[in-house]
Amino acid sequence: MSSQVSFETYAKTERYRGNLEIEPKLPKVLRGNVEVNSEIGVILPTYCEAANIEKLITELEDLNLSISIMVIDDSSPDETSNIVRTLQMKYDNILLFLRPRKTGLGTAITDGIKAFLSLKNPPKFVITMDADYSHNPKDILRLVNLSKKGYDLVIGSRYLPGGKTTKWSPVRIMISKVANKFASVIIGAKIRDCTSGLRCYSLGLLRKVIGELHCQTYEIQIETIRQTVKKGCSITEMPITFTNRKLGKSKLSLNEVRQFVSYIGKASLEDYFEISKRLHAGEREPSDEILIDFFQARVRTGG
Repeated sequence: MSSQVSFETYAKTERYRGNLEIEPKLPKVLRGNVEVNSEIGVILPTYCEAANIEKLITELEDLNLSISIMVIDDSSPDETSNIVRTLQMKYDNILLFLRPRKTGLGTAITDGIKAFLSLKNPPKFVITMDADYSHNPKDILRLVNLSKKGYDLVIGSRYLPGGKTTKWSPVRIMISKVANKFASVIIGAKIRDCTSGLRCYSLGLLRKVIGELHCQTYEIQIETIRQTVKKGCSITEMPITFTNRKLGKSKLSLNEVRQFVSYIGKASLEDYFEISKRLHAGEREPSDEILIDFFQARVRTGG
C-alpha cells in the first residue's frame, strides 16, 4: 500500500493521504509504503547516483532479508529519484525521501533516521551505507548479526585486522588512519575507524541520540560515535573491504575536510567545558567521581 506521512519531529506524527514533510521551512517529501514493517532499515543518501542505484537496490532486495530501503535524494539532476520511483512499482519496501536541494550527508542521515523512527513500525536495526558501491551489501547481514549480540553500534572497519581499502593511494590511507586515531582519542572511543560510513544502529540507540545529532556533512560519523559513548551505549567493529567508488566521482570537498577538523576541536572543547560546569555547580575541587566520569568517557568501548 502506498501512502505518505506528515510530521515535524520523530516523536510526534500525524498521518495524512498527502506528503511527508520534515521541518516545514524546508519541505521534504517521503513517498512510498509508510506501513512497511521490516527488521532492518537501510538508509541510502544519494546525489547523482543514477549509474548505481538500480543495481544496488536490486542486490539489497536479493539478500532475502526483512528489509526496507530509504533513499534520501537531494533532487539529483541525473534523475536518480525517477529510477527509484520505477523500482517502487516493483518493490513495496522502498521509501523515497526527496529533498529540495543538496544539504549534506549529515542532514541526510539524520533525516533518514527521523523518518524511520516516525514510522508506525520502525525497524529494529538501521544500516547506513554509501550508494556508490564503496560498501558491499553482503556485509549487512554480518553487521546485524553482531548487533544482535548486544551492541548498540556496529561499525564496518577498514582498519581492523582483516579489513582493507582498495583503490586508495598509500598517502591517502595514511592520512585517513592518522585522522581516525586522532578522532578516537578526542571522542574517547577505542575505535580504529571512526569515519566509516557502513554501520548498524540499534533502534534503542537511535531514540537516545537523535536529539543530539546536528552535523551537516561527513563529521556526522564522528558525532554518532561520540553521542553513543556519552549515552553509555556499546560499540564494536568488524572488518570490511572498502572499495573507492567503483562508479562515479568522489564528492569529498576541502570544505568538508575543514568542517570535520572543526567538529573535532569543538567536541573536545564541549567535553572540557562540561566538566568545568560541573565543577562550578558546587565542586570547589575536582572530585574523584567527576574525574572518573571524564576519563571513562575517554576510554569506554564495547569491543
